[in-house]
Formats: sequence, C-alpha cells, structure tokens
Amino acid sequence: MKPRSFEYRAPTSLAEALAILAEDPDDSKVLAGGQSLVPMMNFRLASPGTLVDINQIPGLSGIRTVDDRVVIATRTRHLQVQNNSVPGPLGSLLRHAAAHVGHLPIRTRGTFGGSIAHCDSASEWCLVASLLDAEMTAVSKARGERTIAAADFFQSIFTTALEPDELLLSVSLPALDDTWRTGIAEFARRAGDFGIVTTTAAVRVVDDVVREARVSIGGVSEVPFRSAAAEQALVGQALTDAALVAAAEAAADEVDPPSDTHGDAAYRRDLVRALLPRALGTTVGA
Repeated sequence: MKPRSFEYRAPTSLAEALAILAEDPDDSKVLAGGQSLVPMMNFRLASPGTLVDINQIPGLSGIRTVDDRVVIATRTRHLQVQNNSVPGPLGSLLRHAAAHVGHLPIRTRGTFGGSIAHCDSASEWCLVASLLDAEMTAVSKARGERTIAAADFFQSIFTTALEPDELLLSVSLPALDDTWRTGIAEFARRAGDFGIVTTTAAVRVVDDVVREARVSIGGVSEVPFRSAAAEQALVGQALTDAALVAAAEAAADEVDPPSDTHGDAAYRRDLVRALLPRALGTTVGA
C-alpha cells in the first residue's frame, strides 16, 4: 500500500507545468484531486517517476458560459459542479450526476477534469461527456491547444486520446435550452460506490414529440456506451411509458456487457432495462 518513490513538482504556471511534462512525458502524471491517481499509485497500478501537482496554477478552476456552450475547467471540484448555477436542463443534469460521485470528502477534493482523464466507464462525468458530445481542450508545450470530440477522446478502460505530454484544460458542453429534458439513474451496491450500471439520457421534446434523443450507459463496456438503438426508438415518439420501455429494451438488446464479480452480462442487461426508464422518466416532469 505504498507507491514507488517519485519526484514531486508543484508548478505555479501552466507554462511551467507543460515544460515539466515535456521533460519526461512517459514517466509523469498530473495530480489534481488525487482521488483516483493516489490509490492507483498505492497499489502500484500507476508508478510515475514525476508527479506534477497543478493545484497552484491559476485559471484551471471554474464554470463559465461561452456563447452557447458551458465550459468546465479541469480542476473544478465535484462539489463545485454539484453546486453549479448553470440554468436549465444542463445545470439540473450536472447537479444530479454530481450527487452520485463518491462521498462528500471525495466530491470536495476530486476534480471534474481528473475524472474525465481517468476514463472509467462507470464515471458519471465520462457518461455526461459522452451523452452531450462534449469537446475536450488539451494543451502541450510542443503542439499547443487542440480540441478532441468525446467520441474520439474515450478509447478504452483508463485510456484516452490525451498524449503523455498533454494536460486537459477544460470540457465544453452544450448549453441546453428548455426544450431539452435530462436524467440519470444509477445502481450501486452501496452509496458512494461506482455504479454497476448507470444510465443517462437527454431528449429534446417539441409539441410533445421527441425530436432528438441521446442515451449513454456506463458499466456495460470499456468506455461510455452511446445506445443508437435506444435513441432511434425514442425519436418521433411521445414520452409515454410504452416508449420508455421500448427504448430500454432496445438498449438492453444492443449492449454486450462484461461479466464479473458484481454481476454477469444478463444481470447488467436487466439493470439497463430497469434503469433507463427511470432516467428517462425523470425527464417527463423536468
């Protein structure tokens, strides 16, 4: 339960942090909240030679609106997101999703960007990013800034499109208007545990008909799973109980979940069937 020895660096500017990462990118890790990285280091699942603490760098925290997007800076704590003042369906989804993130001490210290970069498919923030086609802004000393679409960012378990010398700066989400309705439903063995299965949904309803639908599911694949079948089942329908059940059945048929000590594939499909109507059901009265 002890990490290997490492060099601790605490830069006070973004340029300094990027310079440190550029020195030895393959043997360096960024430390923000440490709620995922430190346990992995203690179990020696991660063994960086250099730890780059970004907590003293100004400008890496906060939530702001830019045109029709909401931008969440990488070091924004989970609790800041939970207490956000973003109006409408997006703010509601962020608040409800944050309530599922660990326990209060974890939400106080852990960061939004750290969770995204960690890329656990059960992570609520990875699901939200996948659901809303988020855009990640990353930066390196050698190549400057670039934007990565969520569909390209999440590659496999604990693996993203970030290069070893890059730092995730922010995540941009669409500022959903009042035609959108959002929801999340999660099942975990204990409060604060990662969900065995988590479902998220966002639907745009005009004249009582779903015009656009997005469904993303965690715990059924190595990365958040966008269910095209569920989305297609919803578009053109009213949000009736029958439509919700049909969408959940379509999603359950589409996923190919793993089996492990928490539950086999059939169990996870049943959870999809049970949870997706609950996530979508919360949209009806939103």
